Amino acid sequence: MHFISFEHQGNIKLGALLPDGRAAVELSALGFEREFENMVHFIQTVTESELSAAESRWNNDNPQRIPVDEIRLLAPITRPIHDILCVGINYRAHQEESEEFFSLQGKKDEQHIYFSKRASRISGPDEGIPSYPGYDDCMDYEAELAVIIGKSGRDIAPEDAEDYIFGYSVFNDVTARAVQKQHVQWLKGKSLDGYSVMGPAIVHKSLLPFPLELDLSCRVNGELRQSSNTRLLIADIPTIISELSQSMTLEAGDIIATGTPAGVGIRFDPPKFLHSGDEVSCSINLVGTLTNHIL
Repeated sequence: MHFISFEHQGNIKLGALLPDGRAAVELSALGFEREFENMVHFIQTVTESELSAAESRWNNDNPQRIPVDEIRLLAPITRPIHDILCVGINYRAHQEESEEFFSLQGKKDEQHIYFSKRASRISGPDEGIPSYPGYDDCMDYEAELAVIIGKSGRDIAPEDAEDYIFGYSVFNDVTARAVQKQHVQWLKGKSLDGYSVMGPAIVHKSLLPFPLELDLSCRVNGELRQSSNTRLLIADIPTIISELSQSMTLEAGDIIATGTPAGVGIRFDPPKFLHSGDEVSCSINLVGTLTNHIL
């Protein structure tokens, strides 16, 4: 199922989105008899038997639906429990286009780059993303597959990684390139308010078994800027989860952004940065499309 957070008649609710995106179903209509505080609480406490029962009801009982035009979709996780964990330069073509900007000469594929992205709140679908003219005029997009951890663990073996995943979402790792370039660490340039965007749903891992080979793309004002496939990740998802968890606990609800492919705005000559009024749309096959406009 495609699990969502949404606002309906002034109330924030959890539910599931129909695959065609035309309607939502509340969790209560899927047979969940208890309340969940938010999506993180749902991920942390839902049982396999509850998920199986909900799946059966979803397929057989035609639960009551709410037309999507009557709700406001939010980021499935609006407030992360920790900083978002990110993988940098994780597609070879993006590595090649980034060598000059990030001084990556001599970097080896096995030397994976990990960094964090602070977000007090994650923006959702159709939400405006703030720009900061005068502070940073080099606003860039990065379409990425997000992995949401489903249970806590440490020192996870690559072959066990799938057991620790709850599901997947679309993530836009919006970046302030000028600020990013000013610092050795990338945290500040990645962490401006509103620069973490995710949605429209978290697709449960049962719908996307390993190995993942998902087409992902990004369009700005309809122009295709990024196009690749997750099979081209340098560090694949089992490697990422295993390496991050070595002597560091991953917790249920943690978000991992797995890296962006070639075609970011900084690589064009002249650069194609985002500006007020632009529309940016990130898509991942079988996961969803995340569209936002720049304020």
